[in-house]
Amino acid sequence: VQLVESGGGLVQPGGSLRLSCAASGFAFGAYWINWLRQAPGKGLEWVSAISSDGGGTYYADSVKGRFTISRDNARNTLYLQMNSLKPEDTALYYCARDRGLQAYDYWGQGTQVTVSS
Repeated sequence: VQLVESGGGLVQPGGSLRLSCAASGFAFGAYWINWLRQAPGKGLEWVSAISSDGGGTYYADSVKGRFTISRDNARNTLYLQMNSLKPEDTALYYCARDRGLQAYDYWGQGTQVTVSS
């Protein structure tokens, strides 16, 4: 099982980024997948989740209305479109495979998002 995030970078407040998570080694379309993040000096924060078929999407209150999670099961890829970025969105962003009960069994290495002027 492998999850590889990409798409992070430095962006100004109010800007946008799209993160990707390329999955391999498992039946991607059979699993819920999550985005989580960890800001410097803070704990891990759940950001968003998507059901296996993409029909259900869920967001933390802190990103609702600004972030959109999606997936392409034909390409084994998860996305996170992030708009109206704020400095407090600065974090290392991870994708993680869901194993139920708010637990995750496989993680990527993370991609850094920095929002700063």
